[in-house]
Amino acid sequence: MGVIDGTLRIVVMGYIVRGPVAGMAWHHLQYVMGLAALGHEVCFLEDSGEGIGCYDPSRGVTADDSSYGLQFAADCFDRVGLPDHWAYWDNHRGEWHGPCADSMSRFCSAADILIDLSPMDPVRPWVAEIPTRILIDTDPAFNQIDHLQNSNHKQRAGSFTRYFSFGENIGKPGCAVPDDGFPWAPTRQPIVLEAWPVTPGPAHGNFSTVMLWDSYGTREYDGRSYGMKSQSFGAYMDLPSRVGECFNIAMGGATAPRQRLLEHGWGLSDPLIVSRDLDTYRDFIRSSKGEFSVAKHGYIASHSGWFSERSAAYLASGRPVVVEDTGFGECLPSGAGLFSFQNADEAAAAVEKINRRYEYHQTAAREIAEECFDARKVLGSLLDRAMSRP
Repeated sequence: MGVIDGTLRIVVMGYIVRGPVAGMAWHHLQYVMGLAALGHEVCFLEDSGEGIGCYDPSRGVTADDSSYGLQFAADCFDRVGLPDHWAYWDNHRGEWHGPCADSMSRFCSAADILIDLSPMDPVRPWVAEIPTRILIDTDPAFNQIDHLQNSNHKQRAGSFTRYFSFGENIGKPGCAVPDDGFPWAPTRQPIVLEAWPVTPGPAHGNFSTVMLWDSYGTREYDGRSYGMKSQSFGAYMDLPSRVGECFNIAMGGATAPRQRLLEHGWGLSDPLIVSRDLDTYRDFIRSSKGEFSVAKHGYIASHSGWFSERSAAYLASGRPVVVEDTGFGECLPSGAGLFSFQNADEAAAAVEKINRRYEYHQTAAREIAEECFDARKVLGSLLDRAMSRP
């Protein structure tokens, strides 16, 4: 197995170079940071994919030029104290980049575990033979529908040996995530608590969030629609005037109705400024009173139990969270520090409860993060289950 005194050699796959925005970077980095803190040898591997391209927010284009993303990734790994723990395979040019460029193939050949957070990437020869290959589903319902409707993607998923999902209700009564034939087990975002120190919250500040209006198109399966946040938001358009509260959204998406949102009292921030680097994103959360957010319609319709890695970061920062119900209350404590809602009345009531006892809900938020999202617990459990017999 290559295990020495309990140490595992682990490859984490995801995307930071191709999607150089801080929220997603934090999501991927905390797997690498958490595993390294547990004493494992870990390296992050990113694949350019086939014809996908790299997003360059400085120019607003997606192309095969990876220069912006490579610098962004270097800055991220340096910032979290792991400057030599990553490599990028540029399939367009057939070359490796990053500090592990010359050693990545050798590291993979001796690796014990692959943890893949990017389910659309090809399974290259250098990772195909890693003994334990874990696929993490962070987009429940949508990934399962994709597997059922795209035989190539399902075949790709079939090359893994263990399956974990942020849809913690999959397989439970009332969950409408379609069955794609894979044995999904529950997991959630690991949070490196030391990276999110609690600071005093602004009691008179804004509730905020970072969101895309439309990530991609609505999915249809077996007569049911699974939509985006745009389909969830309408019922809450008047919330600012209802509760007399300030809300601020770092809103992405070309189709977002920005003028209408402003007319209804929503504050809007530029998501490219908020997500420019790890610190600007973390500072945006710290400057907030708490989080208010709707969820993708598909997560709600499927009652998947999904919970956002972004919301987990708010909790860790001691910021109360008010988010639309996806069924996560069956897995996470709610009612103090964390509230779910199914309609505008429930959303307004949650905001009012937080305002009445703000310091109490700040403390409760951090306690939830420590109990439920601590990377040591989340990743320790993930590895234990992945390495056990099926």
